[in-house]
Amino acid sequence: MNMRDLIPWGRGGSSAAPYREPVSPFLTLHREMNRLFDEAFRSFEAPSLFGGMPSWPNIELVDGDKELRVSAELPGMDQGDVEVLLDDGALTIRGEKKSEFKDEERRFSERFYGTFERRIPLDWDVDADKVQANFKNGVLTVSVPKSENAQPRGRRIPIGGAH
Repeated sequence: MNMRDLIPWGRGGSSAAPYREPVSPFLTLHREMNRLFDEAFRSFEAPSLFGGMPSWPNIELVDGDKELRVSAELPGMDQGDVEVLLDDGALTIRGEKKSEFKDEERRFSERFYGTFERRIPLDWDVDADKVQANFKNGVLTVSVPKSENAQPRGRRIPIGGAH
């Protein structure tokens, strides 16, 4: 084996053009698959509000004295595509975002399509008859009033010092 075969660039220093050897189509496929997986899973690196992988849709919670207000960003969706449920001590927002194009027509997309579900646990009793949901400009807003005798279901436990 010639020593020049081990050096990836030609003679003449760092300004020389890289040495190009015919590349195996399998190596090219391997590199492209690695690149695609890196791009696909890049968004999973940031932690979400509730831990674990990030979730869609993005939500915002405002916890007031009398109500919890939940806003969910649902761009490109209509109110008929979304369902809001209140059961088992949680508020559930779910639906499906459908693509306008067939997969064969799409060359590249960073948009999210498919079904989704976000479940928000409620730590107090809720006045279920007064829950309201509004959908405007791609934002779903749900107001969940707390009941008159709302008591937090959890309790704070004091931490004692070492003796």
